[in-house]
Amino acid sequence: EVCQLAIKQGLPPVISEHSRTLILGTLPGDESIRTRRYYANPRNQFWTILARVYQEDIVDRYDEQITFLLSHGLALWDVLRTAHRDGSVDRAIRDAEPNDFELLLRTHPKLTAIGFNGRMAYNLFCKHVVQRQRNTSLQRFRVCILPSSSPAAGLPLEEKVARWRVFLLPPTR
Repeated sequence: EVCQLAIKQGLPPVISEHSRTLILGTLPGDESIRTRRYYANPRNQFWTILARVYQEDIVDRYDEQITFLLSHGLALWDVLRTAHRDGSVDRAIRDAEPNDFELLLRTHPKLTAIGFNGRMAYNLFCKHVVQRQRNTSLQRFRVCILPSSSPAAGLPLEEKVARWRVFLLPPTR
């Protein structure tokens, strides 16, 4: 019997005309795909990191989480539109198809920074977007590979918060 990996389908971007910073993950985990909510797995530290960076409470209601993101000029998406993946582990990603960044970046010219939620998101972007989608380059952006918000990433939470804070709250000139 041949085991077929399910094709996982990503979520649409969370973005507004005021968004300045795009945070990119790889592909939503199974819980996020099931609930159609970014970072829905309660063990993922994404919302906790943002709450601590901005020193605000983020309630566990998705509509308010999205309002919080947009109010801070943040946008959220994933590098991949679809991929085969057994479970939610990024190492298991196969047959990846990227999202259309050429269109997103053209229609949201106020974006000036891209933060990759983990090195895998950055590597997938370079492999599947920069090399394959014309007019998609990181040159005009302030770019940062952030520590992954996944609990599997080995850094302590406070170290993650500190590194995300440096990217999200740069000193003003």
